[in-house]
Amino acid sequence: MTVYSSGAAASVIAADANRLDAYVAARSFDKPTLVMDLDRVAKQYDALKAGLGRADIHYAVKANPARQIIARLVDLGSHFDAASRAEIALCLEEGADPSEVSFGNTIKRASDIAWAWEQGITLFSADAEEELEKIAENAPGASVYIRLIVEVSQADWPLSRKFGCDSDTALRLLDLCKELGLNPVGFSFHVGSQTRRAEMWAPTLDAMGVIWQAALDAGHDLSLVNIGGGFPAFYGEEIDAPTAYAAKVIEMVEARFPNVARIMAEPGRGMVAEAGVIVSEVMLVSRKSDRDMHRWVYLDIGRFSGLAETEGEAIRYQFETARDADATGPCIMAGPSCDSADVLYEKRPVALPLTLKSGDRVLIRNTGAYTSTYSSVCFNGFPPLDVVVI
Repeated sequence: MTVYSSGAAASVIAADANRLDAYVAARSFDKPTLVMDLDRVAKQYDALKAGLGRADIHYAVKANPARQIIARLVDLGSHFDAASRAEIALCLEEGADPSEVSFGNTIKRASDIAWAWEQGITLFSADAEEELEKIAENAPGASVYIRLIVEVSQADWPLSRKFGCDSDTALRLLDLCKELGLNPVGFSFHVGSQTRRAEMWAPTLDAMGVIWQAALDAGHDLSLVNIGGGFPAFYGEEIDAPTAYAAKVIEMVEARFPNVARIMAEPGRGMVAEAGVIVSEVMLVSRKSDRDMHRWVYLDIGRFSGLAETEGEAIRYQFETARDADATGPCIMAGPSCDSADVLYEKRPVALPLTLKSGDRVLIRNTGAYTSTYSSVCFNGFPPLDVVVI
């Protein structure tokens, strides 16, 4: 059960868990399978929306692009952040209006920009001169927001190196937008995925607010601030309840971006992670020698089949077995592939039952985000992560 630091509706969460558990318990699975609960996604959307208020939710499709999830979110009134042509097409096919979809990847193929523009997509992101030139050529007159680099992040999964630009570059890009006939509407940034507490946003928002004011002082008439994602899921460490978390973030945003006409938020993990459970199986339990301090537990799913976020042991998944009442001991956990990098947790071993053995079922909790989309096509011949939506 999720542990929140403020009063969440535990009975609702338990009901959601029971729905998933009942489905899983009644079935057998011959390969790793992610089971998603659409009702839980809907409840999380409502909880986040209640806290985000006037901010538009643009669900980060990359977190989990299951068609049923997109369709349910369309029905709920969600907007969407798409990273590719395929994600845009998915959203439009499921009924999203083009005005509700932003092309949020700062690295886009020119032909995909042209295609998106033809479909009616009018809002694009950029963080470099060449990207603006591509947008101007293939989507003339489009609205653009400039992504800012986040220098300091307290997130478990920082996103600060690959994306964004600094303050001086951002101001220059706003000028270039005008020269190219584009409509520069504002800025975006990302505090980092899995920012566990709302107060962790403060340093980033302080820095972004300074750049926002500099742009206004330079004469730019900005109307949009895109605060990105960062909304957390439970992975064993206490987090704020979603409505309280979102409300606190928006309170801080409003204080630093007074009178901004439009606020966008892009929850992905925080929208779908807790709605999913992966059903996996133990393939082997062993020790390397009589002197080995820890057992090795090999699952039928690893870093190449959905658990890529164990990279650096950043995301700490929660495991459950039918033997959890037995005594436990530390384990090194690994996947099934013939790649030595396919180790999940070694620096911080996981406590699992001493009686655990090959063939035992293992449930991996809160795995609805960034698992199915990270699964390889068929590395080593192992099947990609199957997805069932209930």
